[in-house]
Amino acid sequence: MTGTQAVLFVLFILRLNRETNGFLSISPDKIKRLSDYFLVRSPEVFNRVNQPDLSSTRALSSQAQGAVPPGGVGGSGYRVSETQFQEKYFQQVLDHFNFNSYGDGTFKQRYLITDQYWDRGQGPIFFYTGNEGDIWAFALNSGFITELAAQEHALVIFAEHRYYGKSLPFGDASFKVPEIGLLTVEQALADYAVLITELKKQLNATASPVIVFGGSYGGMLSVYMRLRYPNIVTGALAASAPVVSTAGLGDPRQFFRDVTLDFERYNPACKDAVKSAFRQLENLAKLQDYGRIQAEFSLCATPSSWRDVHQLYGFLRNGFTLMAMLDYPYSTHFMGNLPANPVKVACDTILNGTDMLRALRDTVGIVYNSTGELACYDLYTLYIECADPTGCGLGSDSLAWDYQACTEVELCYESNNVTDMFPVIPFTEQDREAYCRKKWGVSPRPGWLRTQYWADALSTASNIIFSNGDLDPWANGGIRNSLSPSLIAINITDGAHHLDLRGSNVADPASVRNVRKREAEIIAQWIKAGS
Repeated sequence: MTGTQAVLFVLFILRLNRETNGFLSISPDKIKRLSDYFLVRSPEVFNRVNQPDLSSTRALSSQAQGAVPPGGVGGSGYRVSETQFQEKYFQQVLDHFNFNSYGDGTFKQRYLITDQYWDRGQGPIFFYTGNEGDIWAFALNSGFITELAAQEHALVIFAEHRYYGKSLPFGDASFKVPEIGLLTVEQALADYAVLITELKKQLNATASPVIVFGGSYGGMLSVYMRLRYPNIVTGALAASAPVVSTAGLGDPRQFFRDVTLDFERYNPACKDAVKSAFRQLENLAKLQDYGRIQAEFSLCATPSSWRDVHQLYGFLRNGFTLMAMLDYPYSTHFMGNLPANPVKVACDTILNGTDMLRALRDTVGIVYNSTGELACYDLYTLYIECADPTGCGLGSDSLAWDYQACTEVELCYESNNVTDMFPVIPFTEQDREAYCRKKWGVSPRPGWLRTQYWADALSTASNIIFSNGDLDPWANGGIRNSLSPSLIAINITDGAHHLDLRGSNVADPASVRNVRKREAEIIAQWIKAGS
C-alpha cells in the first residue's frame, strides 16, 4: 500500500465515524451504504461522495507560506497551499500505440499547474509523474518541489495518472473489461510525454529543461520517463522507487522483514510482543474460539471460518505496514490523525498492554481508529485483499492498482513468521496468477518491467537521483548504491517513505535537510546544463 492508498482508507474511517457516531448505533443498512460509497466500482460516484472529504483534507494541509522556507530549501515551516495550483484538464489520447482501436478518441486528463515562481519561458519545468491516486494528495504533500521551484524559478506541474482520481478514460466503465486494458505503464508514460510537449508549446517554453519528480510508484515512473523519453526529460528525482523488486528481482521476504525491522529497531521487545500476540491469536483460531477472537479484537461480526481469520491477519499486518511506511517525525493529518513517530507509539502501546490480544488491537487502532470513536471493526470493509500484499487501499483507485499489480507490477511479498513478526501469509507467483485470472481475466507477465525499463541494469542511463530512507520498507527494493557519477543513490538516515519530497518541517532530522540541499544542488546543475 502506498501513502495515497492510505489516504482513501482513512477518509473512509473518518466518514464512517461521522455518519455512525462511532458505530454505537449503526445498522446493517448503514454499513452497506457506507461500504458502497467507498468500495463502489463507479468512479464518478466514488469521486462525488469523497470530494468533500478530500477538500477538507486539503484544507488541513493548506497554510499560507512565503516564497521559500526559513533557511532556504531544506529549511523549516514550509506548507503547500491549494491556492497555489490551478486545476486543469488536457484532452489526452486514449491509446497511444494502436491507431485502429479507438481512432482519435481522447479523455480528460487532470493536471495541476502553478507559475507562481516561474521565470516565464526561461525557467525550468518541474513535472510530477502522478501515481496511484488523486493528484491533489501528491501536490499538497510534496512541498520540496515547490520549495525548489521558488529557488529555481520553475513552472510546476502535477499530472494525474490515467484511471486514477478524475482521469477516467471511460467514466463509469473504466474498470470493466476490456476498457481497463488501457491501464499500463507504457500508456501513462506516453500521456506524460504528450502533455509535457504540448504544454511547452502552449506556454512558449520549448527551450525549458524538464525535471521529473515522483515518489514510490511515481518515482518508478520518473525513472522510466528519463529512460524512455530522454529527449523530453533532462533529469529525474525518484524518491522511494522500488524499481528492482517490482521488476521481479526482489526477495519475497524482504518487505515484511523490513517492516518488522522498523519496530525491532525501536525496541527488540516490540517485535517479540507482536509475535507473541499473533501466536495467541493463531492458537484461538486453531481452537475455533471465534467468539473470543471477536471480543478481543472488537470485531463487528463473529468470525466463522478460516477465511475470516485470514482476513483478520491481513487487516492487522496492514496496520503495521502503514505505520512503518509513514513513520514521520511529525503528525500527518492528511492521512488521518497519525501521530508523530507512529512506530514508537505502536511499540509503547503493545509493550504497555496487560492483555496481549487487546494490546495488538489497540496498536493497529492507531491506524484504523485514530479518533477513538469506532466501537467495532468491519474486517471486509476496512481492508481488502488484492494482488498487492502491502495493500491496495479502498475505493476505485484500489481497483486500478489491483489491475496493475495483476499485469506489469510484481508485488509477490509474503510473511513467514521467521524473518518477520507476522503470521504465515504466502503470496507466490502461482497465487498471483490464480487471483488475477479470476478477478480480471488476465495472466501476469513476470519480468516485463525488467525487459521494458531495465530494473537494476541502468549503467547506460544518466541524470537520475534514487533517494531512499532507512525506515522505509520499500527502500531495499530500490537502488541503494550509486551506479555512476550521474546515477546517484542517496540514503536518508531516519527517513520514512519519500520523506525528502515532503515540505520542510521543524521536526525533520538533519539527514533529510542535508539530502534536500544535495538534491537541489544536483538538480541545479542539470538545469544549467540543459538550458
